[in-house]
Amino acid sequence: MRRPLALTFGEPAGIGPDITIAAWQRRIELGLHPFYLLADPHYVARRAKVLGAAIPVALVEPSGATAAFATSLPVVDLGINASAAAGEPDQTSAPAALTAIRRAVSDVIEGCAAAIVTNPVAKNVLYRSGFPEPGHTEFLSALAAETTGAQTRAVMMLWSPELAVVPVTIHLPLAEVPRVLSMDLIVETGRIVARDLVNRFAVLEPRIAVAGLNPHAGEDGALGVEDHTIVRPAVECLRSQGIDARGPIPADTLFHEAARASYDVALCMYHDQALIPIKTLAFDHAVNVTLGLPFVRTSPDHGTAFDIAGTGRADPSSLIAAISLASRLVARKDHATAPMPNS
Repeated sequence: MRRPLALTFGEPAGIGPDITIAAWQRRIELGLHPFYLLADPHYVARRAKVLGAAIPVALVEPSGATAAFATSLPVVDLGINASAAAGEPDQTSAPAALTAIRRAVSDVIEGCAAAIVTNPVAKNVLYRSGFPEPGHTEFLSALAAETTGAQTRAVMMLWSPELAVVPVTIHLPLAEVPRVLSMDLIVETGRIVARDLVNRFAVLEPRIAVAGLNPHAGEDGALGVEDHTIVRPAVECLRSQGIDARGPIPADTLFHEAARASYDVALCMYHDQALIPIKTLAFDHAVNVTLGLPFVRTSPDHGTAFDIAGTGRADPSSLIAAISLASRLVARKDHATAPMPNS
């Protein structure tokens, strides 16, 4: 019997409950990997009623989720009564969202779950509760270190059949990117990406295209020196370690169809440089994959969509893609065997 995937509650007032219900309804049609939702079961049942989805909700422990999955939506009770109306987060939102993430990490580390699929959270809601991390990815890295005692660095990759991208810097104001960007950061990110492409995605010789920071990759220093002093040396360092890295490549010529055929992943210097092209090409089915962790984590590549929560208009395609990709990645029995390239 396959170990189930652990799905987190996400922001209760967002579309996480909606798309989870919709994904479960299509489980047989799509042959989805069994999963359970970490949530308030009464809240889930109420949202299903609002959506007009007559589905049975089964209160389970992770060990019983796979058996229940065929006939009921398995829910592991967080012990937190969520009260937020659809589209209107309240004081229960942040505790419910964060408790679900913590429990999911515990479950996957203990072997109760095969992987984690996270529903969208509202970072502004979390920040108001005192949440100290910039985002989901950084929180998962901190939890992994807290749970295992080993330091990890999480790397965010956005994946779709059309394009895979990795932002080297993530949740930073654009003005801070040149200050934070360093050769070591690019090299460490590239090494993690190369390792996990081999181990988890079965890409035996990953090709990494490295975007320049400045227009035209700096135009030989005329449009900024960072591409010459930071990005190019990082690419040379990666190549010296046996990684097929190329760049810096001007970002404005990196994402057309012919260019995409020449690499497996694009390493981008900042958040929007990576996310704009993939959301343009694959908005409905791109998946957020966290590399560098001791477990598989995927997530839909969209937000909480408060404006359509509880209306039945939320599209579950990205969550379904995240579930399917998590299932594919955990099927790789040797996904944690290859070492990091030599530094």
